[in-house]
Amino acid sequence: MSATSRILAGRILTSQGWLDGELTVRGERIAAICGTPVDDDGKACRYILPGFIDTHVHGGGGADVMEGGEAAVTIARQHARFGTTSLLATTMTAPRADIEAALSAIGAACRERAPGSARILGVHLEGPYINPGKLGAQPAQAKAGVLDEVEAFMCLAPLKLITVAPEVSGHLDLIRSLADRGVRVQLGHTLGRYEDGVAALEHGASGFTHLFNAMTGLHHREPGMVGAALAHAEYAELIPDLLHVHPGAIHTALRAIPHLFCVTDSTAAAGMPDGDYKLGSQPVTKCLGGVRLADGTLAGSTLTMNVALKNLVGIGLTLADASNRLSRYPADYLGVTDRGRLEEGGYADLVLLDTQLNLNEVFVEGECLGLADA
Repeated sequence: MSATSRILAGRILTSQGWLDGELTVRGERIAAICGTPVDDDGKACRYILPGFIDTHVHGGGGADVMEGGEAAVTIARQHARFGTTSLLATTMTAPRADIEAALSAIGAACRERAPGSARILGVHLEGPYINPGKLGAQPAQAKAGVLDEVEAFMCLAPLKLITVAPEVSGHLDLIRSLADRGVRVQLGHTLGRYEDGVAALEHGASGFTHLFNAMTGLHHREPGMVGAALAHAEYAELIPDLLHVHPGAIHTALRAIPHLFCVTDSTAAAGMPDGDYKLGSQPVTKCLGGVRLADGTLAGSTLTMNVALKNLVGIGLTLADASNRLSRYPADYLGVTDRGRLEEGGYADLVLLDTQLNLNEVFVEGECLGLADA
């Protein structure tokens, strides 16, 4: 057997269900999986799950995506220590020149994975094509989107996902053009009505950005953007830090949206002590488990994906279901077939957990990484 091979034993979550057995890592790939099928999560000494895929990451380890330079690599290293094996670097609303500088740095980081880091699959452009009346923690520099500008951005880094407010003039046509180019469009930071959400889905939008947050809520006479998501969405992202969304609302979304998946919306404060940080150009403060602007507005999170897994299990999801919503469903949403699931021939992106769901080891493309202290 090759010196680069390693055999891992435990309860393995495969695409076909749980196995008690062994998984062989050889180089960057999964060479073999064998074992005995078991019916459910049960109790095991060790679980082997697909590595987490986070489509909404602004920062971590004190670094923010909008800083450019080596920030994206710092962020990818920090989140890998918590089990995220691939991610989308997520921008903020900003002047065009600032976005272009950030995208240039992310593009370089996408071309080659740095040792010890998660794979940066591309960019989630969150803003500037949002409603100025629903900024959340975004700076007040929102504007209508035009295809020429987006195409210029695409030359700098792979844009995999763009958040758009569909009610802004011209945005339905923009959504159609982006969908035709294979870009996932999510609806978010929006004052749009239910009807605006339905129209956007008909034009090719495929998801919703941090469901429930920074969008019009559900009322029985005005269903809002939340109503459009609950009635019609196949996919939507949600922040399961139990601060942004109440567990009851999470369960509501789980019943309504077949492939609801979870993200961190993490900031530079993720994995860091309480204190002052930046979210794009916005000063933010981490305290009491959250990140806020000076006026108290939630400004992203401090969540990491290993904690997201525990939170989902804690509110009643099975381990397999929670894993799917952190790995398989985001992979499917992005059209990625060789990550987000444990299959022979796929990338060896995986996490090993003890019986309390604490991380033991993380592998990214076959590389075994060191873990965070906490």
